[in-house]
Amino acid sequence: MSLYKFATDTSTLCVFDLKCLKHKLCDDVDWWSIQSDALAEMNKGNVAFIGLLEDGLYSFKIVDEVLNSKVEINLNVPSGTVFVGAGEEVTADEFEPECLRGGVLLDLEPGKYTLKSKVEHEVILLSFKSATGSFNTFKGSINLDV
Repeated sequence: MSLYKFATDTSTLCVFDLKCLKHKLCDDVDWWSIQSDALAEMNKGNVAFIGLLEDGLYSFKIVDEVLNSKVEINLNVPSGTVFVGAGEEVTADEFEPECLRGGVLLDLEPGKYTLKSKVEHEVILLSFKSATGSFNTFKGSINLDV
């Protein structure tokens, strides 16, 4: 399992299928910093914004299963191209993720997934498990203690 790294100046890990946020391509670069906008997209299953508590360099692994996860988010994956990396690279202002700050574009089978996450030995573990639903009912920010 590969170890990936990314740097963030917004203390945020972002995960989404590129097709799910095409409607944000012409939106302001900071659309996602407005909590109601971010929550609306998260609750539709279009994106996961996970707060990391501070800026910096982070490492993550994609694993088969995350037991005792601290964060669980349902996601739509219609195209199968999923970005995992810094929140700053979310689709906006005519740009899509290019992994300039690290991170990765993953290839998954299109479908609905539950993203599970936790931190183990200072590495963020992420797993994508097939799910039946894609909606969430978050009322506030989602954070992962790193």
